[in-house]
Amino acid sequence: MIERLLNLLAYDSESPMLFNSGLFLVLFVVFLLVYQSVKGHRRLRMLFVIAFSLYFYYKSSSWCVLILCGVCVSDWLLGRLLWRTDVRWKRKAIVAVNVLLNVGMLVYFKYFNLLVDAFASVVSMRFDPVEVILPAGISFFTFRSISYLVDIYRRQLDACDSFLDYAFYLTFFPPLLAGPVVRAKDMLPQIKNASAATPTMISEGLFLIMTGLVKKVVIADYISGNFVDRIFDNPLLYSGFENLMGCIGFTIQLYCDFSGYSDMAIGLALLLGYRFKDNFAAPFKAQSPTEFWHRWHISLSTWLRDYVYIPLGGNRKGKIRAYVNQIVTMVIGGLWHGASWMYLLWGAYHGVLLVLHKWLRGYKFVPEVLEGTALIRALNVGITFTLVVAGFTIFRSPDIATSGQIVTQIFTNFHLSVAPQFVSGYMMIIAAMALGYLSHMAPRRWSVDASGAFVEMPLLWQSILIVAVIFLVVQTRSSELVPFIYLSY
Repeated sequence: MIERLLNLLAYDSESPMLFNSGLFLVLFVVFLLVYQSVKGHRRLRMLFVIAFSLYFYYKSSSWCVLILCGVCVSDWLLGRLLWRTDVRWKRKAIVAVNVLLNVGMLVYFKYFNLLVDAFASVVSMRFDPVEVILPAGISFFTFRSISYLVDIYRRQLDACDSFLDYAFYLTFFPPLLAGPVVRAKDMLPQIKNASAATPTMISEGLFLIMTGLVKKVVIADYISGNFVDRIFDNPLLYSGFENLMGCIGFTIQLYCDFSGYSDMAIGLALLLGYRFKDNFAAPFKAQSPTEFWHRWHISLSTWLRDYVYIPLGGNRKGKIRAYVNQIVTMVIGGLWHGASWMYLLWGAYHGVLLVLHKWLRGYKFVPEVLEGTALIRALNVGITFTLVVAGFTIFRSPDIATSGQIVTQIFTNFHLSVAPQFVSGYMMIIAAMALGYLSHMAPRRWSVDASGAFVEMPLLWQSILIVAVIFLVVQTRSSELVPFIYLSY
C-alpha cells in the first residue's frame, strides 16, 4: 500500500500531473486545507506554497525542477546586483547575462536539434537527433525571468529584497506550465501585501476552474480525439469540406484548450488570493489581425511588444523599419512555440498579416454610408476568422506537405454534397464545436452575469453545480489523460 502511494507521488513520464487530473484534484484539496491552516504565518505559508509548486513541477518535469531553482537563484542575485549598480555599461551587461542564460537554455532544450539539423542540411552532413528532455513550461518561466531584469533596468520595478518573495513569484504553480506570462511588477506587490482570498475571489475562482475544465475536456479534447486529429493525420482520406471543418475544429479546439488552461490558472490563483489579468478577450470577435493579437494570448502578445518589438525600435524609426520589426517580432513569437519550421512559418504569416493590415488602413475600401454598420463589422469578423483559421492550419500541420494537401483538398475536392452525411455522422462533434464557438461569441455580459450569479449562490447550490460539472467532465473525458496543447511550450 505504501509502495503504491510512493509510486503514485513519484514522477511518471507517462502520467504528468496536470490541472485536469484526478491526482491534482486530490492533492490540491489537501494543499488548500494546509494553506488555510497556516493563514496567520506569512513566511510559513510562502514556504509551503513554494514547496508545493516545486513538487508540482517535479511531477511534470522530474529533475528539471533543478533548472527552475537555478533560474530563481540567478535572477534574484542579478536583480539585486542590477539595482545597486548605476554604471550604464554594467547595468547592460547584467541584463545581457540574464538574457543569454535564459535564451541559451531555450536554444539548447528547444532548438538544438532544429539548428544542428539545419546546419547539417546546408553542409550535406548526416545528423541523428539528440534526445533532449524539454522542461515543461520553460518558455513561460524564462520570459518571466527576462521581464523581471529588464523592468529593473528600466527603473519600472524595484529589485526583490527577499529571495523568498522572488522564489514564490517564479515558481508559483498556477501559471508555471502554460501561462499566462505573469510579470513580476503585477505579482510581487500582491505577494508583499499577502492578502487573503475574499469569499468573492473564491467563488470567482471556482467558476473559472469549472468553465476551464468544460472548455478543455468537454469541448477541446472531444473535438481533437474524435475528429481533428484524424483529418490532420491523413487529409487525403477526406473531402475538402471535411478538411475545412477540421481546420475550423482545430481553431476552436486550440482556443478552448489554451483559454481553458488560462481560466483554471487564474481561478486557482484567485483561490489563493492572487488576481491575474485576463489572457483572452473573445479573439474570434476581432475585426482585423491587429485586433486579434490584442485579444489572443494577451500576456504573450504584450510581452513580445514590450520586450522585443519596442527594443528593436518599434515604430520610431520609420514605416519600413516598423514593418520589419513587426515581422521579426512575430517570427520570434512563432519560434517561441516550439522547434519547428511550421511555427516559424506561422509566426511569419501573422507578421505579414499585421504589416498588410497597417498598410491597408491608409486606404478607403468601404463607402462612408456603410462604415461602422453591422454588415461591415460582420464581414470584417468573417475575413479575420478565415485568416486566423488558415494560420492555425499551418500551426497544426506537421509539415508543409500536410498543409498543401489540406489546401488542395479544399480548393479542388470540396464536395459540399458530403455535408448531410457529415452532419449525421459527426453530430456530437458539430455540437461541441458550436458550443465552443457560440459561447465565445456570446456578449461578454453573459459570462459576467453567469459568474456573478454563481458568486451570489448559496454554498449548497455552488457545491451541487461543482459536483455536476465534475460528473460531466468524468463522463466526457477520454480513457487517457490528454495534455494541454501549450504544456510543451
